[in-house]
Amino acid sequence: MREIGTSLAGALILFFARFITAVRGRWDGVAPADEQRIYFANHASHGDFVLIWTVLPRRMRSTTRPVAGSDYWLKNRLRRFIGCDVFNAVLIDRDPATRTRDPIVQMTEALDAGASLIVFPEGTRNTTEAPLLPFRSGLFHLAQARPNVALVPVWIDNLNRVMPKGEFVPVPLICTVSFGAALSSAEGETKQDFLARAQAALLALSPKASAP
Repeated sequence: MREIGTSLAGALILFFARFITAVRGRWDGVAPADEQRIYFANHASHGDFVLIWTVLPRRMRSTTRPVAGSDYWLKNRLRRFIGCDVFNAVLIDRDPATRTRDPIVQMTEALDAGASLIVFPEGTRNTTEAPLLPFRSGLFHLAQARPNVALVPVWIDNLNRVMPKGEFVPVPLICTVSFGAALSSAEGETKQDFLARAQAALLALSPKASAP
């Protein structure tokens, strides 16, 4: 019965996300192939990974796990059910003072078990006017730890206007999820250079980058 409830909840979330956002997936420079990947995306809403999950082909959803903050997704029973049971999220303690496990170890364990990951290198939601917050070092260390896993940039457009921070009623707007060409870490590349290259690849997918 629990598996049925989980499947039903996933289907309802999928329907709701599509109904509210009419989300469209754009695959620019990469195809929706059955291969292990690390999707790294901009972060403006708690619903970001839901939209990425929504536009993935069904065969890829069951093996793609979001990486998310445990402080949010373990806050109550409903969030725990959605984060753990529906999405099988890799939950990270974002507070170094209370952390008992290395986040990179948690993510590499998920990769070694065959999962693809959805990560947000900014580390927290971007509520500023800047297109991206500075990337934290986790993406670099993950790329170094598993260099054979493709890194795919993903730009989510408009979701911050659908669910602004502090609001509970979504505003129906069309959203787009754009997937860019895969990256890999280069031998000898510094952390600073790698993060700058990854950030540039993500920004290049933004509608503002292609605007005249």
